[in-house]
Amino acid sequence: MIRISNGTEEPQEKPAEELLSIGQVSERTGVARSALHYYEELGLITSLRTSGNQRRYPRHLLRRISLITVGRQLGIALSDIKEALAPVPMDRLPSEEDWVRATAHWKLVLEARRRAIEELEDRLMGCIGCGCLSMQACNLLNPDDQLSQQGAGARRLDSDESSE
Repeated sequence: MIRISNGTEEPQEKPAEELLSIGQVSERTGVARSALHYYEELGLITSLRTSGNQRRYPRHLLRRISLITVGRQLGIALSDIKEALAPVPMDRLPSEEDWVRATAHWKLVLEARRRAIEELEDRLMGCIGCGCLSMQACNLLNPDDQLSQQGAGARRLDSDESSE
């Protein structure tokens, strides 16, 4: 048994096999200790403290940390990951329903990202395939010829020169 505290309640005794040290979590997930500290600072994960003020992580957080890692590998911002994992409790073993709620939200985030990437790809392929090299007609660099409202000439070059 390990005596732990979460800072707000009376210290409790927890079975040692339910809690992992930061080194054990780092080894099991492949996430650096400094990253675990950072995730905790951001509220992505939480830890309990022993009477000696050492961090102990509930075993069920391993899945959450692994999902954070997958999200980061996909280029998803930590703020988006935090929002997607918000329905998943950290203070107890998450239920299947908790994971279903998180999955539904995460799916919406990923679908929006996929649509944005596909739109960018279509616009970029159109630009490459067009070959016009026109700053007036280019749908990617100057949609609907918005720069024409600023007058004739190289508008982007003028704005760079004025900042010097």
